[in-house]
Amino acid sequence: MPAPATARQLAVRVLTDIEEKQAYSNLELKSALGQTKLSRRDTGLATELVYGTLSRLNTLDWMLEQFVTQPLHKLEGWVHNLLRISFYQLSYLERVPDRAVVHEAVEIAKAWGHKGIAGMVNGVLRSRLREPEKTVIPDNLPLVSRISLTHSHPEWMVAEWIQLYGEAETEAMCAANNLPPVMSLRANALRVTRNELIAQISKQVTDAEIEPSAVAPEGVVASDIGNIAELPAYASGSCTVQDESSMLVARALAPEAGMKVLDMCAAPGGKATHIAELMKNKGEVTALDVHPHKIRLIEENAFRLGISIVESRKGDARNADELLAGRTFDRILVDAPCTGLGVIRRKPDIKWHKWQRDAAAISNIQYEILCTAARLVSPNGKIVYSTCTVQSEENERLIRRFLTEHTEWELDGTLAQDMPDALREKYATLFDGYMQILPHHFDTDGFFISRLKMKQ
Repeated sequence: MPAPATARQLAVRVLTDIEEKQAYSNLELKSALGQTKLSRRDTGLATELVYGTLSRLNTLDWMLEQFVTQPLHKLEGWVHNLLRISFYQLSYLERVPDRAVVHEAVEIAKAWGHKGIAGMVNGVLRSRLREPEKTVIPDNLPLVSRISLTHSHPEWMVAEWIQLYGEAETEAMCAANNLPPVMSLRANALRVTRNELIAQISKQVTDAEIEPSAVAPEGVVASDIGNIAELPAYASGSCTVQDESSMLVARALAPEAGMKVLDMCAAPGGKATHIAELMKNKGEVTALDVHPHKIRLIEENAFRLGISIVESRKGDARNADELLAGRTFDRILVDAPCTGLGVIRRKPDIKWHKWQRDAAAISNIQYEILCTAARLVSPNGKIVYSTCTVQSEENERLIRRFLTEHTEWELDGTLAQDMPDALREKYATLFDGYMQILPHHFDTDGFFISRLKMKQ
């Protein structure tokens, strides 16, 4: 494929590279945008086409099958993705004129392929314009298939969620996963109040829309603020980027000034720095991570926020008791590595790269880390176990297994006292010591949060 020169060419190139290299969509798109000089408008279009197409992948392929005579897997990768982005525009982007979609697709096919490919692309797209009713998903499909195609999720995922959460919750969650994620910022309590942060940003970006979070006490939800790295409030350390659900994790830990705290899977440092802020930058926060390059991210974040009590260390959380003295930490956070199925709206490609077996494999690692945490916490200390997934195998079932095999431990029902009113009203399980936030509940990432303590 030649180097891309337009938004649509770039989108096709990125989507093809993601498939062929098994690459991460965010990294591949960022790299491609950095190498191509597109206007701000075209950058926005390319981004929309990449993430939108990834989000709707199975639905787009089902639509294509109604018009393409040969099996889709026999198409060249770039041709398949050219048709995908074209169908995405025709079906989901009302602001783009149909004629522009067809013309641009045919021009790309001519430039990158031969006359036969251009003719096929032209024929498929013109058939789509003549017979749009063929892309309407039938009402009489089985439940799982209907939700899968309507909201673009794998059937195994839909079936599992229906078992866990029921039909209505599953459909609402799948729909929410296709919405664009909101930008949320955490006010750095060491430097500003939430209201002061709102005032700062409102002055710095006159057309920004910014309001307090309904979920996180130190959170704000912002739109139209431009490149976050260029925002003075960010550069000066008044705030950091963090999802509203994620902000609740440090609050669940309930750290106090002067405590000794361990964050076992700390990179890039969002929760470790939040813990330090809640401790008023007094005490000790050990931030552990297995990857050396991620240790630097923790240190950079702490420095920008003016935090001095976070000490980052390289180490595998499963063996942390070989690096650190046991029974010495007042609080331990296990924000465990997980399948990430609570953040699909931010990373739509993970829908197609995860399988049921992945949760089983990673839950063994999660369990090892939690068991190690139990050997490190002080007798009167507490452990918070959290993930950004909605899979029971990594969440409630894992906690139940831990409690069965560690009978000296129990869930901490006082967790409810440390959560905002909106959450206490929504999740009765908080009074049992845990909660499962689903993406559509508050328009946030999906998160599981639990708090454990030793029986007295």
